[in-house]
Amino acid sequence: MVLASLLFYTSFAYDLVRTDFIKLITLFFALFFLCYKLIQFEKWNFNFLLISGILFRLIFLMVEPNLSQDFYRFIWDGELVLAGINPYLQTPDTIMENSNILLGNAQELHGGMGSLSARHFSNYPPLNQLLFSISVFLGGKSITGSVIALRSIIVLADIGVYYFGKKLLRHLNRSPHLIFWYFLNPLVIIELTGNLHFEGVMLFFFVWGLFFLTVNKWFFAAVVFAFSISVKLVPLMFLPLFITYFGFKKSIRFYVVLGITILIGVLPFYAPLFLNNYTNTVGLWFSNFEFNAGIYNLIKLIAVKFDAKPWELIKFYGKLVPYILVCFVLLLTFLRDNKKLPVLLNSMFWIIAVYYFLSATVHPWYIIFLVGLSLFTDYRFPLAWSIVIILSYSAYANPEFKENLGFLLIEYFLVFGFIVYEIFRMKGQTLLIRKN
Repeated sequence: MVLASLLFYTSFAYDLVRTDFIKLITLFFALFFLCYKLIQFEKWNFNFLLISGILFRLIFLMVEPNLSQDFYRFIWDGELVLAGINPYLQTPDTIMENSNILLGNAQELHGGMGSLSARHFSNYPPLNQLLFSISVFLGGKSITGSVIALRSIIVLADIGVYYFGKKLLRHLNRSPHLIFWYFLNPLVIIELTGNLHFEGVMLFFFVWGLFFLTVNKWFFAAVVFAFSISVKLVPLMFLPLFITYFGFKKSIRFYVVLGITILIGVLPFYAPLFLNNYTNTVGLWFSNFEFNAGIYNLIKLIAVKFDAKPWELIKFYGKLVPYILVCFVLLLTFLRDNKKLPVLLNSMFWIIAVYYFLSATVHPWYIIFLVGLSLFTDYRFPLAWSIVIILSYSAYANPEFKENLGFLLIEYFLVFGFIVYEIFRMKGQTLLIRKN
């Protein structure tokens, strides 16, 4: 099964274009079946599964991503930082128009990232920028070398998730083998190691921070949580929960340490236009873009029948979602007893789940954080989602990149169906325990 997986990953990495949707989903579903069987048969053989997961990742080491072009922007930003240029102040298009600024591989990087990325400021937080620049430096400023360096960082982060995730599972009195549902998950391997997305690095710092909470080292937890936020902003949503986890006085100290750590990372990039450019760019993901959305697509389908304009709807919806999410976070903060770590994790899990259900843009790699977090709860629907979300790649098989609503319906029907099943199953278990 490991050899078969290695062959399938090799085909995925070296002999697949994202427009070949049939081949893509055939390989992906085959890899998921093998992942399931490997965990089923060898779940207590930790070293065997760990080495297998590393080997699967090493297949991608030398090849450029074939399902995403984001890595061109990563390398571009890394080149800027090494050249002493602030990536938050000028767009790639502006820099290309300025012949006084010379970057290595500028034409190839600018063309590769696509027009959408090229006309916007960078939206990647400071620690991400540091990792990009380190990768470019280690890669000798070549694209292939930078890709290998980026990939090495991501693989090391996944090993870190495995290490601290296993410890955290044991602390929560859960089976440590559950971590392999992350470490061997084809979505994780393909989207992180294969396509060079940094959700795994964010998750590594996040799980490391959770580990520090288990050993009562709140100071180090605050620092590492700040690192996680400085890779991707997603964990910002969880911060109010620590008011009830630590209590008011201790949470203030936690927030101060976390805030100072983030501020130290931001200072090298700070300029009068930094905050405006960054917030406007991040805001585009709420109010301008849509991909693989669940609830939003349903609302749009209904609204269009009442003559709503899609381009007006997305802007209104994008402004509304943050308010809904803030209300939900505050409800979980003050109406749940988050003083115990399992309850805190459960609250975090539902916050991120609701965020992705409401979001107008849900790329496949986005839900990897939810997949990782689910292992520390009783819910498994994110694992099902990590299988069917590959259907969203059907959009790339269309010359106009138009989404297939039939595949979206299948995806979200299965995901929400699994949620309903799990909720009723857990209620049934609770009633049985009470009767006994």
